[in-house]
Amino acid sequence: MKGPCSCSVLNQHNDRAALDLVQSCFRPGLDLVQSWFSPKSRSRSQRFCRSLQQKYGSLYHRQNVLLSGTHTHCGPGGYFQYTLFMLSTKGYIKSAVQRSSRPSSKSIEIAHENMKPGRIFRNSGKLENSNLNRSPHSYQNNPKDERDRFEDNTDKQVTVLKFTDSDGDGIGLLSWFAVHAVSMNYTNRMVSSDNMGLASLMMELDKNQGLPGEGRFVAGFSSSNLGDVTPNTRGPYCANTGLKCDYLNSSCPVGGTKMCMGIGPGVDMFDSTRIIAENIYKKTKELYSSAQEEVTGPLHFAHQWVDMSNVTVRLNATHTASTCKPALGHSFAAGATDGGGDLNFTQGAVEGDPFWDGIRDALIGPPSNETQDCHRPKPILFSTGEMSWPLPWHPTIIDVQMFVLGSVAVLAVPGEITTMSGRRLRDAVKQELQSSGHFQDLTLVVAGLSNVYTHYITTYEEYQIQRYEGASTIFGPHTLNAYISKFTELSRAIREDSVSGLDSGPEPPFFPESKLFSLLPAAAADKKPENTSYGDVLDQVYPVYRQGDVVSVTFVAGNPRHSGDIRDKTFVTVEKFDNYTKNWDVIHTDASWETRFHWLKGDGNHSNATVQWFVPESAPSGVYRIRHFGHYKVFKNFRPLIEEYTGTSDQFTVAQSYYSAT
Repeated sequence: MKGPCSCSVLNQHNDRAALDLVQSCFRPGLDLVQSWFSPKSRSRSQRFCRSLQQKYGSLYHRQNVLLSGTHTHCGPGGYFQYTLFMLSTKGYIKSAVQRSSRPSSKSIEIAHENMKPGRIFRNSGKLENSNLNRSPHSYQNNPKDERDRFEDNTDKQVTVLKFTDSDGDGIGLLSWFAVHAVSMNYTNRMVSSDNMGLASLMMELDKNQGLPGEGRFVAGFSSSNLGDVTPNTRGPYCANTGLKCDYLNSSCPVGGTKMCMGIGPGVDMFDSTRIIAENIYKKTKELYSSAQEEVTGPLHFAHQWVDMSNVTVRLNATHTASTCKPALGHSFAAGATDGGGDLNFTQGAVEGDPFWDGIRDALIGPPSNETQDCHRPKPILFSTGEMSWPLPWHPTIIDVQMFVLGSVAVLAVPGEITTMSGRRLRDAVKQELQSSGHFQDLTLVVAGLSNVYTHYITTYEEYQIQRYEGASTIFGPHTLNAYISKFTELSRAIREDSVSGLDSGPEPPFFPESKLFSLLPAAAADKKPENTSYGDVLDQVYPVYRQGDVVSVTFVAGNPRHSGDIRDKTFVTVEKFDNYTKNWDVIHTDASWETRFHWLKGDGNHSNATVQWFVPESAPSGVYRIRHFGHYKVFKNFRPLIEEYTGTSDQFTVAQSYYSAT
């Protein structure tokens, strides 16, 4: 078998030459961004609004629809229609767009149809041992008097909004905590929602007591100012020596940045994901249960589109500065300690490399003097704002948006904002909102990765160090000040009740499908071994297992890409026989943390699927089976046909564990 190619549901220049250069040289950085929540070229909220307005008229619009990503590095890509992002997914993938957009739109429709009177409560508390600053050298470059105001170099606050119906019964929550969803490291090849998604799953299973996605309780766990924050709480170590990485540039004497890896609290990435998720879930549940401070008052909202490549910011009484056309620095290609680069780039590069600059200049052309001057001290690797073939390489028109709901303000930031950057932004907005005596009792949260994606946002001081985050701050050293200026304008409009007078700003471009490129061919027709059928078992289960064991079964399979839109279906079920009803009850699906679904592609378009069930200690004794559902493609009369199949394992028994028996 070849592989593994696995999936599971457990996140003006010579631009043509740049396509190959980016894919070969900068894959690590692209891997970090390609599967994050990335709306389409028009902001995803804009597209949603259009579809919702067809059903609900003017009730939903760009000002009052906010989409903020949970964040994962382990999700399907292919739907962010800017060239840089499409390169890492072999271009635009229509099926990925459909499978992400339709369920999202449907969820809003379901929420609308189930609207009812309710109440909101707020609470917050500190969560320890669940996040770590992965660029402390950059953080230390912030002014000492500013750093001294804070106990930690990451924000450890969990903020929770509790939603109940008018009778006080809980119907959902929103939670914010600053941590990257990179507990699953770059070796993972399975679709996974990572630590934040797992925390959400844990909370919903706790409240709904059913299968994932069933029940009325909805738990939203959202990103905050996580730009320099990792869940790998043991810090970065050299994988080949076990020694700590170089502090300044996060590299190892042998193997460079690739060998420098942040280590989570668990024995492997799955265990680390579970531990961090469980920490977040437990703290959120505690805050949810104890929330008593009711949120009352009016709802305010404001939104603008901004051309972030040309925002003037005031530095002092006599000097101004400007943001820049998008560009990525050399340290972008080094990656972070959560996933280092393969080549000889390192973090903290404030000078160019003649070798790579020469390749860039020969294939793409050098950055303009204007862009180089604007981005200093960043040595520019890709001047993406000056690259437009076949489409712009980066967005320049972005969303700034905020909500004030009674005593809670939500700041929707279209990128990954660092710890100190988030603090400065919250302080500026709070000062503006409270300047006239209103909004005195405020909780402010940063909702990161909202509406559109623009990489990172560092402070001016952090930018000077040019670690991964600074090199990925694409609008230059004054990016944060520009955002603060724009959010302050929104805050002033809310405070003065003059939102209706805000200029909506320049509308983002729209790229029709005819303008998009796709390098991903259609999946070929499937083939199977002779004398077998799709769904047949190749490796069977054992007769008996105990709690803590791993049940594994392998089926003859088709390509999962042939399964189309399966949002209401599953590739996997674990089923238990009910002796009373004589029925098989589904206890897990492919959305359950306890299951893993690996699709392995072999020679000649043969493939198989291995399903694993990690039997929890709480699993009751009884008779079980595992089923796999899929589709395969065949050609009949020279036409492709998609056929459905099902595979079922032998029955097996889960017996009481030795430990339980004693």
